[in-house]
Amino acid sequence: MSTVGDVAGSALDQYQIKSETKSNKELGKNEFLNLLVAQLNNQNPLEPQGNGEFIAQLAQFSQVEGIEKLNTSMSSLLSGYQSSQALQASSLVGRKVIVPTDKAVVDTSESFKASLVLPSSSSNVYVNVYDKAGSVVNRINMGEQAAGNVSFIWDGKDSSGNIMPPGTYKFEAQAAYGKETKALYTMLPANVDSVTLGGSELMLNLAGLGTVPMSQVQVIGQ
Repeated sequence: MSTVGDVAGSALDQYQIKSETKSNKELGKNEFLNLLVAQLNNQNPLEPQGNGEFIAQLAQFSQVEGIEKLNTSMSSLLSGYQSSQALQASSLVGRKVIVPTDKAVVDTSESFKASLVLPSSSSNVYVNVYDKAGSVVNRINMGEQAAGNVSFIWDGKDSSGNIMPPGTYKFEAQAAYGKETKALYTMLPANVDSVTLGGSELMLNLAGLGTVPMSQVQVIGQ
């Protein structure tokens, strides 16, 4: 005479083989309940299942059902997060952001405002401006500066006072410390042309700069 364990084991083995050949899915709450009912219907009447074993199986069934509900909730949460990303992305297109970079698309008909990061006070801070060909067109002398974010302005002119054409320019910030000169990070504005969704975060496509992650944005302007 077959025992309860043999019947349950046989039923479980058959289901596993069927599952692997058709859909290769894990046990869900309905399959688990069917196995439990089959086990009860085919148990040995001389050795019926104990209450403790039955309660333990019901607890396992509740656990499986709880995991399925959690998966459903997480899917709903992910869908809401993606919708929020899309809404955030649409509001950024056409706006200006401040990112850590050394290049920017400059409209030389108006003053270009940016900033640099000075880790400690310096006796002399300056910014070299390079055109697209890599030639120095001007130097912005800022003199002695205290540590922190330091703003600077370029009027769009070269060292002779001639207005430069609009385009992409490179800004190289330097600070003097005794006899040494150290490079500094610059924070420059850029226009958001478009936004790429997907992945772990938004990717901003900036005019003249390429793609940068949303996490690098320091300030979102108008």
